[in-house]
Amino acid sequence: MNGTRKLGLAPVARADARLLLLGSLPGEASLKAERYYAHPQNQFWRLLGEVIGEPLAALDHDARLETLLDRRIALWDVVHAARREGSLDQRMAKIEVRDLAGFVAGLPGLRAIGFNGATAAKLGRKKLGATHLALVNLPSSSPAHTTAFGDKLSRWRALAPFLD
Repeated sequence: MNGTRKLGLAPVARADARLLLLGSLPGEASLKAERYYAHPQNQFWRLLGEVIGEPLAALDHDARLETLLDRRIALWDVVHAARREGSLDQRMAKIEVRDLAGFVAGLPGLRAIGFNGATAAKLGRKKLGATHLALVNLPSSSPAHTTAFGDKLSRWRALAPFLD
C-alpha cells in the first residue's frame, strides 16, 4: 500500500481568467482544512502577493480567493487523485491527472499557466500537450523546497506580464 487515496480540491476560477496556477496535489494540512496552501510555512500566498502587489498572506482564505478571482487568476491542481502517505510529491503513487485541456478550453481569455513545482510542471505539461499558452515553471512554494524566498520570488515574477 502506498498510503491512502487523496483527492484534490475544487478549482477556483472564473471564465475570464488570464492566468492559471497549477500545483500538484494539496498537502495534508490543505486537504484537512479544505483550503489551498493552508500549511503556515507554505510560501504560496506570500509569493503571489508580492507578484500582484496584494497582501494575500495577511488575508483570510476566502478573501485571498476573492482577490485572485478579481485579478483574473485561476487556481487548481494537476492531480485529481493519488495514493500518498504524508505531503511530499515524491510519495505519490497511482496518480490520476486531471483533464487540463478540457478545463483550459473553458477559459477563453487564458494567456498563461504557471506550474507551482517540478511535479506539477512535469505532469501538467505532459497532459496539456501542444498549446498556444505560455507555460511557466515555478519553484515550489512548499517548505520542503528550501530555496531562499528571494530566489523563488525572482522566478515567480515571471507571471507579472500575464496579469492585467
